Amino acid sequence: MKRVRVAGIIPLEDGFALMHRVGVKKRKDYQEYYTFPGGGLEEGETPEQGTIREIKEELGIDVKIVKKIYEMDSKKFTQKEIFYLCEYVGGKFGTGDGPEFSNDPRYADSGKYLPEIIKKEQIESIILLPLEMKEKLVNDIKEQNL
Repeated sequence: MKRVRVAGIIPLEDGFALMHRVGVKKRKDYQEYYTFPGGGLEEGETPEQGTIREIKEELGIDVKIVKKIYEMDSKKFTQKEIFYLCEYVGGKFGTGDGPEFSNDPRYADSGKYLPEIIKKEQIESIILLPLEMKEKLVNDIKEQNL
């Protein structure tokens, strides 16, 4: 069975809540980039539940799912990726306490995880992975869908 990765697209403060990854050693192509907060599903979890859990772990905030907006098959990681538009409900941004913040040696080559809010007009100028989803997001911002 193909792995499923879920992620949230969270509008906040005239921008979007993203995870800034710096000092990434395990990737040859990008050592610094932004990505949508999210991760793999745990056993028995629905994609919506996984998205809510991952965002809480990574950003420290509570969200509710508005709707699924993008889906793609990643050839690079042999996984399906599902992206949900989320609405901020509560919590303090930047207080995530997931395993990526625990100095766990399994994350040593993954670099630092820095939660950041990137303004809508800056999205086009950053490296945001996956690139296909960045393109969709930029188009949706331009068309004022997001």
